[in-house]
Amino acid sequence: MIGILIVAHAPLASALRECALHVFPECASGVLALDIAPHASPEESLILAKAAMAKLNTAEVLLLSDVFGATPSNVAQKLNDGIDTRLLAGVNLPMLLRSVCYRHESLDALAARAQAGGAQGIMPVDCTAPQNQSGPRHAPSYHDHQQ
Repeated sequence: MIGILIVAHAPLASALRECALHVFPECASGVLALDIAPHASPEESLILAKAAMAKLNTAEVLLLSDVFGATPSNVAQKLNDGIDTRLLAGVNLPMLLRSVCYRHESLDALAARAQAGGAQGIMPVDCTAPQNQSGPRHAPSYHDHQQ
């Protein structure tokens, strides 16, 4: 099973992990988070990231970081060998949930699914009514289409 390491500005990595484990608690050992503190040096952060990779104890790892070019992404890039890891920047919760669901696939397929999940999780919302409530929300002539 592919491991997932979230490397992001504190406290985002841990918060994303907690959200994912709220939905998929059985995946706790395969999903780790590394919060990069505001004043942590890149060298110190890299040491912590290497320790987190080792703790995953898997042959392949999907690395997820928040902002491309920022310290967490730069640290994750140093872990990304391109053979046993894939790195995606711009992590969001839909991306992480998709990643957790498909950890059994190949690393390339998982990275593609994660990227698609992140992009598909971003959508404009025009109505003010919550989407998963029962009962009429719109005029009778309105046809509601879900993805």
